Amino acid sequence: MLAKANRITSADDYRFIVRRGAKVAGAHTVSYIRSREPGTDARFGFIVSKKVGTAVRRNLVRRRLKAAGREAVDGGITAVSVVVRALPSAASADFTALRGDLASALAARDRRRERARPPRTAASVVGDVPAGASSEDA
Repeated sequence: MLAKANRITSADDYRFIVRRGAKVAGAHTVSYIRSREPGTDARFGFIVSKKVGTAVRRNLVRRRLKAAGREAVDGGITAVSVVVRALPSAASADFTALRGDLASALAARDRRRERARPPRTAASVVGDVPAGASSEDA
């Protein structure tokens, strides 16, 4: 079970994250991920439509996704909001596959974050001209 601080409960929050978050498609889920302020808790929300199956099947999928979210929180994930939409194939997926989809979505978020942030070099910190370049190049 996810703690209250780790749940997305507002329809406006769901809408905002789905519209503005980074979309990461998996085999059984589509995750929408949006960064939050550093030091805040990770929050998770789940969308499991009737296309997934009967009420019993939908609730099973939702419980498995919540457990995977809880494992991510216990693993130290913070400062992110995630909305996970289950695809119809999630009805026949086991817990390991759903957990893998969520883990790969969170890993894709980290890879995107690293690509967007250029590496800092000593020249950019100090303001010097990089090695091999002349002062006329600057």
